[in-house]
Amino acid sequence: MYWTRVRFYLNHNRSENLSIYKRGCFIFLGSSLVALSLQLLLVKNFVIDGGIIGISIILSYITREEVGLFLLLLNTPFFILAYTYLGSRFLILSLFAILILSTGTYLLEPLPVLTHNPILVIFLGGFSLGLGVGITIRYGGCLDGTEVLAILFSKRSPFSIGQYVLLFNLFIFGSSVFIFGLYEAIYSLATFCVAYKTIDLSIKGH
Repeated sequence: MYWTRVRFYLNHNRSENLSIYKRGCFIFLGSSLVALSLQLLLVKNFVIDGGIIGISIILSYITREEVGLFLLLLNTPFFILAYTYLGSRFLILSLFAILILSTGTYLLEPLPVLTHNPILVIFLGGFSLGLGVGITIRYGGCLDGTEVLAILFSKRSPFSIGQYVLLFNLFIFGSSVFIFGLYEAIYSLATFCVAYKTIDLSIKGH
């Protein structure tokens, strides 16, 4: 799954018939779906995703600051670092995606959660999160700096991108047990699985 995503990051010829403006529209849609999932389903139920999104939710809970602030602050250095390896278009589209996501989470924060039912949270939250991330990747952007970091690390070590991402996320989900509780960590892991399966399907879809 991760190699599929990396090929989309590195393949500068994908969907060449689309202008950067059309790409921007799709990325706006994808980032907005992620913001809706986070603020209306996941964050207020203490369910986290992996990567920077998960770290941002944890830090937001600890500090009581907006989750969008951490999304913007934590992701930006990774994308600037990736400029040399993944190109200027990747950087522009990814920073745009993060800006939309951060703004969206800020605007949606006052709204109440849609449901507290764990099954609905896992499947609806995971699906909308995964679909949004998948659309963003498909059209040339990225919402998670840990994947960028995994790509760069894997180029200089015997470990794969998937192994690095798994290591990052084991740490994140492990930390959530002590911060939110065991059940919330289990729900988060289940949501993570739904989201990443949806990402894989939405990237491959035509």
